[in-house]
Parts: sequence; C-alpha cells; structure tokens
Amino acid sequence: MPDIEASFDDRRGNETRVNLCQPSPNPQLSEELTLDPQDWESIRELGHRMVDDMLDFMRTQREKPVWQPIPRDVREFLTQPLPSEPTAPETIYEEFAENILPHPLGNTHPRFWGWVVGGGTPLGAMAEMMAATMNPTLGGGEQVATLVELQVIDWCKQMMGFPHTASGLLVSGCSKANLIGLTVARNQYTDVRNKGMRNQPQLRVYGSKEMHFSIKRALEMLGIGAENLVLIPTDADYRVDIAQLEAAIAQDRAAGYEPLAVVGCAGTVNTGAIDDLDALADVVERENLWFHVDGAFGAVVALSPELRHRVKGIERADSLAFDFHKWLHVPYDVGCVLVRQHEDHLRAFASPSHYMGHNERGISADTYSFGDYGVQLSRSFRALKVWMTLREHGIEKFGRMVEQNVEQAQYLARLVRQTPELELVAPAHLNVVCFRYMVPGMDADELDAFNQELLMRLQESGVAVPTYTVLNGQYVFRVAHVNHRSRYEDFDILVGAVREIGATMLEEMQTINVGEYRMLA
Repeated sequence: MPDIEASFDDRRGNETRVNLCQPSPNPQLSEELTLDPQDWESIRELGHRMVDDMLDFMRTQREKPVWQPIPRDVREFLTQPLPSEPTAPETIYEEFAENILPHPLGNTHPRFWGWVVGGGTPLGAMAEMMAATMNPTLGGGEQVATLVELQVIDWCKQMMGFPHTASGLLVSGCSKANLIGLTVARNQYTDVRNKGMRNQPQLRVYGSKEMHFSIKRALEMLGIGAENLVLIPTDADYRVDIAQLEAAIAQDRAAGYEPLAVVGCAGTVNTGAIDDLDALADVVERENLWFHVDGAFGAVVALSPELRHRVKGIERADSLAFDFHKWLHVPYDVGCVLVRQHEDHLRAFASPSHYMGHNERGISADTYSFGDYGVQLSRSFRALKVWMTLREHGIEKFGRMVEQNVEQAQYLARLVRQTPELELVAPAHLNVVCFRYMVPGMDADELDAFNQELLMRLQESGVAVPTYTVLNGQYVFRVAHVNHRSRYEDFDILVGAVREIGATMLEEMQTINVGEYRMLA
C-alpha cells in the first residue's frame, strides 16, 4: 500500500506532514475486534433503505391513525433477554420496522395536539444522523461543533433581544433550562457553592399558580424547597396578578424571608396565557430580584412581527428558558437557556481542574468550554439540527408558522362556540383551546367522567389526539396546537369526531347507568 501523507498548518503557520498509512508490524492486527461492519457496502445499502423508509413514514402520516394502543405481541417482543450473540443489522431493522415504527406517540401526525410537542422535520432527522456520525462530545476541546453551538446561541440572543455579551447553553429541554436559570439566581445571591444550604437565608421564589411543575421541581433540587415557591393567583385571563405578587413580596420581607426571584410565564401549559412580562420586570427591578422567564413554547412568539408585542419584556429577563423541539420543530430533544450576565452564569457552574484545563495549542487550546456553564460534561451535538433547521427555513417563516397556528386555534375556538354540545372553558388567546362536551342534567362528577371517557375513546379511535387538563375544578379537553402539518380541515374533523363519539355515548346511556362513566368521582 502506498504511503498517504497529510499536511496542515498550525496556528503559527508552520507546516507539518504526517504519514497516515504506516504499515503495522503487529501480525495479530487482523485478529483484533472492531464494531465497524465487515461489509461496508451492505450497511450502505441498508442505510439507503432506512432513509427511504423514514421519509415515507413522515410523508404518509395523514394516511395513518394518529395513535393506537400498543398490541400485546409488541409488548411481549420487547421483553427479550439480554442478547449475548450478534444479530444481523438487516434483521434488527426488520424488527424495528415491524414492532417499533408503527407505534409512536403520534406527534408527527397533523392531528396530534397533545401536550405541547413539536412534529420534527425531515432535514432535522437527517441532522441527527450526521451529528451521531461525527459523534462529538461538547464539554470542551477545540472542535468545530463548539463553533456551531456558539453560532446557534448567538442567534438565540438575537431572536430574544438579549445582549451580545449574554451567555447561553443548549440543553435537553426547559426542565433543565429552568433548573440552570434558577441555579444561577440562587448562586448569585448566596454562597451555597461553598457553604451549602447551612446558614443560608430562607429564600422565596414567586410566580403564577399556572406555572409549569418543573419550577417546583427545580426548587426542590436546589434545596430551596417547594414550600418556598409562592404561587400567585391569576386574573380572568390566567395571567399572574401583579398587585397580589407585590403584596406577597412585601409580606414575606416583613416576615423575615429573603425574596430571590420572580418567574414569568411566556405561555402557560394549561391555557397558553402570557404574563405581563414588562410589568413583572418593573417589579423585579424595584425589589432587586432575579427575573427568570419560562418561555418553553411561548417565547418564540417573539419571531412574529404581528404577535411579538405579547412577550414584550422578555428581553429584560435575567435568564430565559425556551425549547426548539416544541414550536420550532427541531427533533427531540433540545432546549436553550440564556443568561443576561455571562459572569453570573460562569460563576454558578465553573469548576477548574487539571484534566479539563487548557493549553496554548492543540485539542485543549483555550476555547469556550460548555462544561463550565451547566451540569453536563458529556453533551451531544444538539446544535447541528438547530443550525440546519434555522438555515433551511429562516426565522421569518417560523414567525409565519406561529401566526398560522394561532389563527387555526382561533378557528377551533369559533367552531366550539358554534357547536351546541361543546363549551369553551377558557379564553383562547394564543394556541391552546380548552373545551368540554356538555350534557344537560349531569352533575359535575358525572360530566367529568363523561368527558374523560369521551377523550379516551377519541384517542383510541386514532382520529385525533388532544389531551386534558383541569380548569376551575372541571375536566376539559386541551388542544395545544404547535403542529406545522395541521390544516383547517383537521379541526373540522376533530369537532365532528367529538360530537359523534359523544352522541354514541349518550345512546349507550339509555341502557347503561351513568355511574359506569364516573371515572373521576
């Protein structure tokens, strides 16, 4: 075999030549194990088939049920013993195609509106493959993946109106992003990194009673405690009551507590309500507190010229959490946390060590180390799928998609108001629509049970997947619309299916006691 040489210039302009194909003197080399395929062409052929099948899977979603229960034989298949011998990749893929691919959650389907779950894109899926092929870990080290993530974070700052000097980190999602933002807040106001929670002031964090449960869980993990999360009532539009917030802060100061932070909601999980973020920022400035915004899906309203006024004040946050895998449709999982003051962020997490130190040159050259800004050193190349998705579509198109989803949600709300059997139970200001099926003469428990049974039948039918929530003690359907594949006709199908299933259940009740529907009593 001829010698193959490579040349490169180091940072000082010196050329180095390296022989990449020096023969090994070890005769046992051919007996050493590897996990690479023996036949690269066969794995290439299988890979082409996989790409074709996955693109067909996404292209034909409308022709399939949204969701169906997992069959018993599939559950039994997935209780196999630990494999001890190899299986051919072609066989493994056949098993995947037969048992796994047909039974997803359903969020790639145009009539999936459960929770707040994005639908992904073809290029985003391919980006995952490319990132996995490169297989970098982004804790540190000089590598181009770091530059890609820095580029994405810089775009995030521009999208949300944060200063160029702010810091940021891509994480698994908003649960992690909220935890990091509140960790920076706690460490900014206490010396807990050195002394622990011993002899620290009793901190208090404030926010809407509609806030996501991940805030409570973050305070539990941070040692602040769930009892020190002060839930503030909301107004008729489910936005935090500013006057009651100010009163709670004053009352706690008088009682000897140490107010730490206010959490603003940019899109509550129940109704999509957006707090008055500008007013919250004013309160925080007067009280000298930390302002964290949970913008899991609602923060991207900032991309719409028509709607961005609804999140006015988000740019004033000390820390902001939002997701790419919800309303921006990047494949799961990837979220972002931004911190206004870079030094605060670094001080909260950095832990210098020799084995993670920097050299003047080489792979450990002084570069940006993401491991100093969060809890993970082992970090995947999440940034590539974000970078490629934003490049493919551009921010203006995403802004129009947000507007389209909001308009479609308003269309659904009008359908509900026009349908005698249905009741709209909360204002549909953004992209979440909450409603229920009404049956005259039923008491509250019976009506809750009826709606629960109706929702389960709807999901099992495969026609559409909304989920539920409880508002003012009532069990209600919740359509959380962040679906780029939905059409107006899909909402007609939803309402028609709800009416049809409800009518069938009422017919059944002519012979079956209503108590059999009482699932929640």
